[in-house]
Amino acid sequence: MRPTGKLHLGHLAGALGNWAELQADYDCMYFVADWHALTSEYADTQGLTEYAYDNVADWIAAGIDPERSTLFVQSLVPEHAELYLLLSMVVPTPWLERVPTYKEQMEQLSDRDLSTLGFLGYPLLQTADVVIYGANYVPVGDDQVPHLELAREVVRRFRGFFGELFPEPQPLLTRQPRLPGLDNRKMSKSYANTIDLGDDAETVQRKVMRMYTDPKRIRADIPGTVEGNPVFTYHDAFNPDTAEVDDLKARYRAGTVGDVEVKRKLARAVNAVLEPIRERRAAALSQPGRIREILHEGSARARVVAQETMARVRDAVRVTYG
Repeated sequence: MRPTGKLHLGHLAGALGNWAELQADYDCMYFVADWHALTSEYADTQGLTEYAYDNVADWIAAGIDPERSTLFVQSLVPEHAELYLLLSMVVPTPWLERVPTYKEQMEQLSDRDLSTLGFLGYPLLQTADVVIYGANYVPVGDDQVPHLELAREVVRRFRGFFGELFPEPQPLLTRQPRLPGLDNRKMSKSYANTIDLGDDAETVQRKVMRMYTDPKRIRADIPGTVEGNPVFTYHDAFNPDTAEVDDLKARYRAGTVGDVEVKRKLARAVNAVLEPIRERRAAALSQPGRIREILHEGSARARVVAQETMARVRDAVRVTYG
């Protein structure tokens, strides 16, 4: 994850919950992608390290166990940059220009200058991040699948010049569809439409009560639309009482329940999910030295693997000098 701000429910549903579950079946590596943050946030790096520590506290609070998984910082393993450079020597520029998120983010982030080599090359840096550890699988949302397709193409092209060095990474898709923001736009801190993992119960209640619902429903006795309604999308994601959710949906469609009741029950469900996370987050943040220690120890372990990979890569590319 890029340390560009506070983590929110979208991160929990789309990534962290899945990350925690994967620990039971895989040897997992999770890292703070601080170089990736610079691809779009290079003009203001003031909060980068603070967000990194804050984000990792949320990872731990969400169930990421430093004893079972390797947690590290991208820039503390400089071999990522070396492999990125070597991969860039053989990857055609048009491969990077056709990545769907490249043009999308150029349009969405039009308030900043993204006409940089770093921004164009970030999917290739992602490839280096993955293959330097010989990763077989990467947990991603559907929007990141094209990046893994590019990674496999890069692996095959590099193999054509220098031989078998890396497996072709496959996606492990998250089950939860992408959550909309509270206003039904894309969830983004720049839109102020998120529920953060660190929000207290009162803040969650206030944010839920102002959520976008069916705009055509001006009274509680008017039948409403459930499909595409973010309040019900959140109920499906965070309310484990499926009988209650089904009842609310039926009454909403029939025009026999008001938005206030639906939102109050959603706030209660979200707070029930967040309460243990808040407690674990507070415990993690109370020991900032421990978070730093976890990241430095994890980075050292990751770097051992990365150095072994780069020794093989340098031999294959024939840039070793004894």
